[in-house]
Amino acid sequence: MAVEVLTCADGRAKTALARAHAATWFAARAAQAPLPRGQANPPDRPARPARPELLAPRDVPRRRPGTQAGRIALLHAVAHIELNAVDLHWDLLARFGHVPMPPGFCDDWVKAADEEAKHFNLMCDCLEAMGSHYGALPAHAGMWRAAEDTAGDLMARLAVVPMVLEARGLDVTPQMIDVFRKAGDAAAVAALETIYAEEVGHVAYGSKWFHFLCGRHELDPKDTFHGLVQRHFHSSLKPPFNEEKRAEAGLPPDFYWPLADSPAG
Repeated sequence: MAVEVLTCADGRAKTALARAHAATWFAARAAQAPLPRGQANPPDRPARPARPELLAPRDVPRRRPGTQAGRIALLHAVAHIELNAVDLHWDLLARFGHVPMPPGFCDDWVKAADEEAKHFNLMCDCLEAMGSHYGALPAHAGMWRAAEDTAGDLMARLAVVPMVLEARGLDVTPQMIDVFRKAGDAAAVAALETIYAEEVGHVAYGSKWFHFLCGRHELDPKDTFHGLVQRHFHSSLKPPFNEEKRAEAGLPPDFYWPLADSPAG
């Protein structure tokens, strides 16, 4: 199921598959059917549509949210992030199938992938309501780098993707919601509020399973997190941080402040 999602190029078709496979998984779980996790050979990179054009981060045009064009660009960027997140979660399930994990591990990441698919579709609906669509603008080419850099290490993947990249979404989404609230776009506000609420859970899944693996290997979680992020994440963490939501997701300040651009206070 994971490889089928990863090898589907069209965004709407990919998310339809992701949602259908999630429903199949949870229906079987509810029926208490035996569900061996299995193993697969996911592609190094997921299939992608011909558009959007993918640019180096420095070449992606800056967004000016005070204009309609700027708000469209903002929604387009979020749609691109959500589509990558669908693939990241299914890649996690396929790539690390050889690592013995409790059934709840699959439950959490299938649920996260299902929600990311919903988020992509919400963003596409908002774009289409504004006369645009996913693929109409260029997008960030570096989104898959975190997956490539952590392809051989489940703990590194959990540290960098949910506990760094998705945690960043908790920091910036409230400002995006304010932009659309000021513009009177109730549909975009509702969509972004849904994303904001559910992303807390995805960060929490990362923290939960990272701590589980640290316990299995008798490692100090904080020191291990710092070492993995410094090795695999090619930037510093950028404050300000949403400390309340990060704490709700199981990320205390002493995990991320030491990795920040500037010290706390």
